Amino acid sequence: MVKVNLWSGLRRFAADQTVVPVEARTVREMLDALTAAHPALLPFIKAGVSVSVNGQIVTDLNAPVAPEDEVYLIQRIKGG
Repeated sequence: MVKVNLWSGLRRFAADQTVVPVEARTVREMLDALTAAHPALLPFIKAGVSVSVNGQIVTDLNAPVAPEDEVYLIQRIKGG
């Protein structure tokens, strides 16, 4: 299982969980598993989120993730 750490603004859409474990081998599978488990996250993921794996922002949805990775899902910040 990959443990996904949710940025504070996203936690309320995942039953106030800080960490959500999901079965995934890629970033895409991780995002799909998160939205399957917590559908309220879907609009935020569709609007754009940043995924950090081991301290590096990952933009390739086919990038691998592993149980030992440190994974963070960060909400896009809006502003002017």
